[in-house]
Amino acid sequence: MQKMVKGANVGLAALSEDVSSVMVSLGWSSATGEGDADVSVLLLDSKGKVRSDADFYFYNNPVAVDGSVQLLGKTPTADGNEDRIGFDLDAVPPEIDQVVIAASRYGRARFGDLDDLRLTLADGAGESLVRFSIEDAGAVSAFIFGEFYRRSGEWRFRAVGQGYESGLAGLATDFGVDIDDDAEEEGTGEPEPEQQAAGPQKLSPLPPSQSVPAPRPSGGAAEPSTARTKPAARPRTAKKKVTLPKATKKSLAENDSWRPARLFPVSALKSDREREMRATSVLLSVMAQVPEFGRRLTAAFGAPAGRTEAFTEVSLPHGDSPRRPDGVIRVERAGKLWTALVETKTNGNSLKPDQVQAYVDIAARRAYEAVITLSNDVALEGSPLVDVKIDGRRKHKVALWHLSWAEVAHQAQMLIRHEGVGNAAHAWLLEELLYYLQHDNSGCHGFQNMGAAWVPVRKGIDDETLCQGDRRAVEVVESWERLVRQVCLRLGGELGEKVLPVQRVKRGADPHARRAAAADQLCLQGRLHAELRMEGTPGILAIIADLRTGKLRTSIEVAAPEQGYPLTWAKRLIRQLAAAPADLHIETLVEGRAGPRGTLERLRPEPADIIPKDSAQIRGFRLSLFKSMGSGRGNAESGFIRSVDEAVDRFHAQVVAHLDRGGSRRTQAVQPTTGR
Repeated sequence: MQKMVKGANVGLAALSEDVSSVMVSLGWSSATGEGDADVSVLLLDSKGKVRSDADFYFYNNPVAVDGSVQLLGKTPTADGNEDRIGFDLDAVPPEIDQVVIAASRYGRARFGDLDDLRLTLADGAGESLVRFSIEDAGAVSAFIFGEFYRRSGEWRFRAVGQGYESGLAGLATDFGVDIDDDAEEEGTGEPEPEQQAAGPQKLSPLPPSQSVPAPRPSGGAAEPSTARTKPAARPRTAKKKVTLPKATKKSLAENDSWRPARLFPVSALKSDREREMRATSVLLSVMAQVPEFGRRLTAAFGAPAGRTEAFTEVSLPHGDSPRRPDGVIRVERAGKLWTALVETKTNGNSLKPDQVQAYVDIAARRAYEAVITLSNDVALEGSPLVDVKIDGRRKHKVALWHLSWAEVAHQAQMLIRHEGVGNAAHAWLLEELLYYLQHDNSGCHGFQNMGAAWVPVRKGIDDETLCQGDRRAVEVVESWERLVRQVCLRLGGELGEKVLPVQRVKRGADPHARRAAAADQLCLQGRLHAELRMEGTPGILAIIADLRTGKLRTSIEVAAPEQGYPLTWAKRLIRQLAAAPADLHIETLVEGRAGPRGTLERLRPEPADIIPKDSAQIRGFRLSLFKSMGSGRGNAESGFIRSVDEAVDRFHAQVVAHLDRGGSRRTQAVQPTTGR
């Protein structure tokens, strides 16, 4: 991998033979785990300007119609987050000479507050080509990481590293994006009636976390072109999309025993082989028929945008006997084919290394681009589910990717519940797919087993015989990390917002060393700990599983307002929690020592009891719920995994959802218009 410095440039053809489709990742970390930024892409003509505002890709306009740009969203890394962008450079219109890759922060946040700012570039096979590390971002709220540009008919990449004190508004204006300067009064978060009835919506660079109730600024407070606008009830896209209504239609059935007919029946599935065949066929057929869904899954694997076809039970020669992968995905773009072999497992069955190795070898010989494994398991950074050997003598490279059934369900839910698809038929197909995946008989339930080490580790903690360095403790930590990532996918799909695990580790920490340290802490303290960052919430949601006491604790810390009186804060907090459980624990956070605490039931009549008597400075309040956790390693009624899901769902629905989302500050927003 080539390391680049600010201002350096390189031709893509000199780095790899597979650069028609590339993946750019923007990454960062922060000491608090709360630092974040939002990526954007601008397509510029020979004059260095966008042709129209449609060439500006961001939260509310994430995908190019021609497939040349697709914002793929955030993924957690060992020491922070990474935001990925897929580029199909062959699909970029010929009149576009430059592709700018940028990111922005909001409010008082600046890029200089983040650690390990970096851009990495990978080719279509997933091999890292370029890394650009930024050390001097400074006090800017918008930043250009890099750019692609044409030179003599070929694409090159330049490491830019330029900041904008004027924020996203200044950056967008410099490149010709129209900014709406018409001031409007802030509303209640509900769109106007005429806005609801309109077809195409205005582009608005408001990320989902700030769509309600208060928008956040795209740069510094001194931006002359910012304007107050009514926040939309949900992030808008440039085109009208179809989503399914949340309220179910009234059934015409005579009684509750009648079940609606389904496109993908599950009642006849009797064996694991039948489940694998049915699940593969169902998924691949929907991917081929619903372009938005298929593109969302394949773009992350380096596939171009184009016509997609899928096949099952394909026979391919391999030695003395042919091999039959569960499926094949082919994407055609400008006469070129991108091909991936698919190996599927359901019902918790593990992938077989010899099978995957055979498919990688076949793909290399036949010049296919990728092998995709699909199972209930969740892949972790630095810990591949299957180790395969890559023959370095072969010129053609094959990328090995893994997809969890939980990720498939998450993407389907995001489209049909929140972001929308092209037409009602596609929405219905995705709903049928989601129903199938979530049915008990499909076998496509995601991660559902804490592994063989779970029971011995719990027993070792109970009788204090578990020692540091025990490999079984590392296995439990890995299973816990998989479970937490799956909780993020499930909760994010239900809420329509990004939910990511927070990693509070030192910059550049090795994931294996991090898990080993967590395993040692498990041996000493008997606890598993995780934190989730949820967009639109006032703090980090923490989960602690105490294996010694058998209790699950879910909590969130709410910062104290910058103005007002402590008693006013306490009363306001109690009012927000009017519908919360009576056993909710509230603790006041003060500097240097423990503060007052009590249950909501006791504090409702006397909110002043939560205020320190010595007038100590209050940092905030910690809200916690406790629940008994299951002892089984699986997802049965008494299982640990189900108890974690229930604890997180209960805490979010009964506590977090009732807290102020945007805090007390009112900010301004920038809204580009779609017309020129």
